[in-house]
Amino acid sequence: MAAVLASAGAGAHPSTNAQGALSNVEGQAPTDFKESDFLSRVRRLTVEGRRAGEGYWSPDGQRLVFQSEREPGNPFYQIYALDFATGDTKRISPGYGKTTCSFFRPGTDQILFASTHHDPRSKALQQDELDFRASGKERRYAWDYDPEFEIYALSDKSGQYMRLTNARGYDAEGSYSPDGRWIVFSSNRDAYNRTLSATEQKQLEIDPSYFAEIYVMRADGSDQGRLTRVPGYDGGPFFSPDGSRIIWRRFDEKGLIADVFTMKPDGTDARQITNFGAMSWAPYIHPSGQYLLFASNKLGFENFEIFMVDVDGTKEPVRITYSDGFDGLPVPSPDGRRLAWTSSRGGGREGQIFLADWNHERALAALKAAPLRRTPS
Repeated sequence: MAAVLASAGAGAHPSTNAQGALSNVEGQAPTDFKESDFLSRVRRLTVEGRRAGEGYWSPDGQRLVFQSEREPGNPFYQIYALDFATGDTKRISPGYGKTTCSFFRPGTDQILFASTHHDPRSKALQQDELDFRASGKERRYAWDYDPEFEIYALSDKSGQYMRLTNARGYDAEGSYSPDGRWIVFSSNRDAYNRTLSATEQKQLEIDPSYFAEIYVMRADGSDQGRLTRVPGYDGGPFFSPDGSRIIWRRFDEKGLIADVFTMKPDGTDARQITNFGAMSWAPYIHPSGQYLLFASNKLGFENFEIFMVDVDGTKEPVRITYSDGFDGLPVPSPDGRRLAWTSSRGGGREGQIFLADWNHERALAALKAAPLRRTPS
């Protein structure tokens, strides 16, 4: 669920085929897809602030919780909830420190997110970043795996925060199970709770995401357990709509290739869903349970597009978006008829959240006609 790539130096895999052709259900000749085949009434949802992303729906589809950089004096993301009925936006996080990865808890008034606001250095770090920007210098953007990140839940009614994790290391990218009883999340705490070898210590300094694994815990923070044990970053986990699987992204050891995986909630029966030969990440299963959407730079290093693939990964992915720059972090609405995603199509390099109507029937037809998956060349 992190808003950017896990590694700033992630490798590129130039396009070979847009994977966008099929014979339609009427038996006409194959034609290339257009974005409008799947998405209609595309509109920009967030306008305030420098950037925004990672929009996740409330179970009733009436609100969207997301992260945005818009607080005066704070150059980092904070968490907000947008009410579609009123158009009002409410800040969920405290307003200082760094935050990411929010999610509504089904059946309750709680909203999950990760934050560093407990860190006494928070405001000093904010000022350091502001001073760096004021200097005119630029750095290549990469996600900050700050070891102070911990997972919190806010009671929207009382305004009280509950801290759910308390382990040295990056704890973030959390989401609830459909019944609201469990949280799946990513953590690199293993790099901080034991003595590392010299090689591991160097790896931690270069790329702390390398040590990230998938964990699960109860909604109150108890019974925390580790599910994955593979070298390289594992993150961005979500439960399937029926709660029977967990879907996440796994990077190779070099951080150059990523693919989508699923497993049972106890960590068994891990299956690789994509084999796209690119940086494929940010997967989310459609409420129908029949297919998933994800982002990939299959068509060029800095050109991320949204694709979809059947839930078992038997077919070649089908391209959804056709816009230069970044389109990613796709999240369908609970009724499966709308799509929220993060895009730079509004101009510049910074992303904002966009919303569109989703053509589920066209998606099913495209997936049915898609060719069987092949091994990347």
